[in-house]
Amino acid sequence: MLSETELGDLLTGSGREAFRFELRDRYNSEVGKEPYRRWRTGEPDDHAWHRPWMERVSADVAAGKAWRRVRIVSVPVSDYTRYGIAIGRLSVQAGEDIRYLDRAGAERLGLAPYDAWLLDETRLVRLHFDDADDTFTGAEVVTDPETVTRHLKWRDLAWRCAEPLETFAASL
Repeated sequence: MLSETELGDLLTGSGREAFRFELRDRYNSEVGKEPYRRWRTGEPDDHAWHRPWMERVSADVAAGKAWRRVRIVSVPVSDYTRYGIAIGRLSVQAGEDIRYLDRAGAERLGLAPYDAWLLDETRLVRLHFDDADDTFTGAEVVTDPETVTRHLKWRDLAWRCAEPLETFAASL
């Protein structure tokens, strides 16, 4: 299992594309607790904690790498999902393409029921979380061609069916 740091290194080292399936209704990380609290209470946030991600995405996109993500969310959306939309706008400004798909639609499509990254169409990185407290517990790299191909098909299906962030946000 990869640690969070090792996962970050793997994402940084991928070449042409990084695609994320994001399925959890909530993520619990130390770095995200205070920004989420500030957002909920309407306090200002300079987003310094998010700047390294935005800089990474921006530099990669300028160099020709694609960063894409489909967030599968429960409807009606939670405050946490609304927060994700607000922060997602910053990532979109940096060059990441983020789309949303409601959970019922994703289930009808038969998409994978877990979070994962697809890297350069050759590697699947399945993410693991503690269901009791929503914390990241590790990631496993899968290179089996059949498994990767199945996830590529799910990626393409999810991408076609999902709405761009702003379209989804406008529907709320």
